[in-house]
Parts: sequence; C-alpha cells; structure tokens
Amino acid sequence: MTTKIVVLMETALIGLAMLIFSPSANPTVGATTAKLASRELSMVTKSSHELKPIATWECTTSWYGEDFDGQPTATGETYDMYGQTAAHPTLPLGSIVRVVNPENHRSQIVRINDRGPYIEGRELDVSYAVARKLGFEERGTAKVRLELLRVPPRPNQDHHN
Repeated sequence: MTTKIVVLMETALIGLAMLIFSPSANPTVGATTAKLASRELSMVTKSSHELKPIATWECTTSWYGEDFDGQPTATGETYDMYGQTAAHPTLPLGSIVRVVNPENHRSQIVRINDRGPYIEGRELDVSYAVARKLGFEERGTAKVRLELLRVPPRPNQDHHN
C-alpha cells in the first residue's frame, strides 16, 4: 500500500512539473506575437527608403498558401496567406527582409516568421499575397534579390549564476 501511495505521489509531481515547465499552449501567445511583429513591420515599411541593407543576395523563392493557412508557424503565430511574411531556413525568426523581383522591379518588405522551404534549390517561401504583389504567383517560383534590413536582438544570455 505504501509503495502505491509513493508511486501516485511521484506521478502527480512529475505531471505538475511537466505543466510548469512545458511551453504555453495558450493560443493568444501567437496572436500577441503577431500583433507586435505586425506593428514593427509597419514601422520598418514606413521608413524603408532610409534603411540600408545589412546584406544582399539573390535566391530562388516560392510561395505557400491555402494548404498552410491557419496553421502554426515556427514563431507560434498563425500563418496568414494574405500577410507580409516569409519562411527562411536559417535567418533569425523576426528578421525583416525586402524581397525584390528584378524582372518587374516590384518589392515587398516581409518578416521571417517560419522555417522552410524544404525543397532543394529554394531559399525563401513567401506568403501568397507577397507572391501576387511580386508578380510570380502563376509561375510558383522566381529569382529574387533579398535585402536583409533588420535582425532581431538576441535574448540576453547572461543569466548564468
């Protein structure tokens, strides 16, 4: 009987620890992140003519849309196929980039909020709305110029006591 009580108490403590230390499943967390990021993106867009790129390179981009609309992104926010966002395999989440289509000189500033694409030879996946604005939604892919405008600050790593 005593062993049974100890096992039950251990199970309860492990369950409690998992609740305390696991990431929040609160859906408002992603929404709050999206609102803050959207505000930052609009501030960057308004001053974009003053921003000098940190780095510039060419790559192949594609777009993703309806199949992923409403799904969680790597940042935890909900993917919006009509948003000004993109997925990149390595840029820090929250980075702001200008995507330029050299064929028609259209450009759009987007925020990296997801990981991908996962197809060899592609370096960027933009939302459907961005692909439409840049004029390649019918083709599916395009060679673009990426201009890295802003990288989010790194979280403070000095919490080692």
